[in-house]
Amino acid sequence: MESKNMNLKRTALIKGDLKFTNFGQIVKSTLFRKLIKTFIDELTVKKSHLLKVLEPFNNEQGEFNETAFIDFVYLLNINPLDEIMQSGYFEIRFSHQEYAQLFLGFLEGLYNYWRSIQRFMIKTDAYNPDEKTKRSKAYSLASNNDAFKKMVLDLYRNIHFNVTGKSFSIYRQLPSGAQVAFLTDKFEFDRGVKSKNDSLYQVPYVWEAIFEPPVIFYTQSSKRDGIFPVKDKRMLQKFYLDCEEWFAIPVKVGRLLAIVYVHKEFLALGAGLFNLFEMATPEEFTSKKPDAVVFFGLDEVLFEEDEKLGFVVKEDDVYYGLLPDTAQVDYFGYMKKMMLTLHNIIQIEKQDMPVHGAFAKIRVGGKKSTNIMLIGDSGAGKSETLEAINKLPKELACDFDILIDDMGSLHFNKEGDLMAVGTEIGAFVRLDDLQPGYAYSTMDRSIFMNPNIVNARVIVPQMSYEEISKSTRVDYVFYINNYEEISETAPPIEMYDDLDEAYAVFSEGKRMAKGTTGEVGITTTYFANPFGAVQFKEEHEKIAKNTFKRMRERGVQVGMIRTQLGIPGYEQDGPFFAAQALIAFIDQLNK
Repeated sequence: MESKNMNLKRTALIKGDLKFTNFGQIVKSTLFRKLIKTFIDELTVKKSHLLKVLEPFNNEQGEFNETAFIDFVYLLNINPLDEIMQSGYFEIRFSHQEYAQLFLGFLEGLYNYWRSIQRFMIKTDAYNPDEKTKRSKAYSLASNNDAFKKMVLDLYRNIHFNVTGKSFSIYRQLPSGAQVAFLTDKFEFDRGVKSKNDSLYQVPYVWEAIFEPPVIFYTQSSKRDGIFPVKDKRMLQKFYLDCEEWFAIPVKVGRLLAIVYVHKEFLALGAGLFNLFEMATPEEFTSKKPDAVVFFGLDEVLFEEDEKLGFVVKEDDVYYGLLPDTAQVDYFGYMKKMMLTLHNIIQIEKQDMPVHGAFAKIRVGGKKSTNIMLIGDSGAGKSETLEAINKLPKELACDFDILIDDMGSLHFNKEGDLMAVGTEIGAFVRLDDLQPGYAYSTMDRSIFMNPNIVNARVIVPQMSYEEISKSTRVDYVFYINNYEEISETAPPIEMYDDLDEAYAVFSEGKRMAKGTTGEVGITTTYFANPFGAVQFKEEHEKIAKNTFKRMRERGVQVGMIRTQLGIPGYEQDGPFFAAQALIAFIDQLNK
């Protein structure tokens, strides 16, 4: 539970191979000892009056006897406080009423502190490809977490009763176990797959995950900043991954295989990957060289001044993203941004055009789908406009399937049609920009990040991997404009006759920044894409110009949609008006 960087949120790792059947497994554990220590550290920083609870367990030199205190807690689970005090085994020089009041405050504080910690249950269990065996192993882990959760609740309630002498009138089954449980194993890799850093293959690889909703994580940062520089240097043999501190999470970013190595203090960000990307199987990641690799939480001394928010290198035909163990990058946006930056750099190498946008098959009135690509930077209103379609009157009979929520790529098939491929099976979206109640309707499968502050986010799975990873024809491409108010001269939807004019708008990448990054006000980002396109602008420019030229030749129409999302007062209505206009546009096409 202790971090190298004490500014970071602490993470508790719970042994998942234990079947919790007695309270001693908790109270006498190393984890509980660390919990007590870190909670006392918190109270000391705050100079809390609750520290008086510890006075009977300080020796003549004022040193705290941790073992005696834990013995006292263990006894409190069994015996009433007044009996323990009367026994004289502990020198508690307070009246029963005074100490009971103090200890009750300490108990509530400790219980709430435990529940504020990011809690993960880890079970090392041999991977077996047999589906029934995998299912049985997952059930066993879930059962262990249920037993642990019940044990924590019962421990809290027993001590509460023995301190107060009263039972609860209302029992709240608060989530007190692990928020996420992982099945991990160590694997043998084909020789041609491995890199020169052997420690990468000694860490446990996650092959199954179990979530206990609602999953809520609080991170030290709530916005991302800057771009990741691409450096020409070798890094792989400059660090070693401790197998007790690191975990490997294999995922598929669209059609690419990526391995993410996460320090335990950033496991909350690692857990978010399971809602955003398809998990890769051991059969895939042990026999295929990864396209991209991410290290999240490396020692800060490895990073130069311009690399403090992360950077990219290429070694032996593999792109690596490296991020430091600092509070500033403790935000899921950095994890997602690095994954997508690596994806986009690889697409540029393949001569495909990466796009920062949303792509959906939209149907109106039961007619065939129209496939719409919406391109724009963070906060422009891509996802919000599509979600606003759900608020339109049901009699319009419109529905949609999202194939790309944030990032994908464009290419042309053998017939010359413009095709799109996605990257993510989920969405990482601002709570404030979603229609009221939407996030809570998906609470049973969502991961909430910092729900009580500005730029609160939710990671929610939305699409199947089969749908997002296949090539789908693109009918229309729109730039998302969130900064212009709709007027007679600036309609909700505007189509471009002049492709050069359209290219200039897309290339400039203008938007009203909404605080989702470190930017504020009107900003411009090359092709609205700080994920690789900026770093390889010259190469991207050639691909983009060729793509627009071929779009014109194939009759793919290009336009702009004004969402007004960056204009105060239009946070909800702006995307709704844009959705209305988009559905009317598609409906007119079908007539």
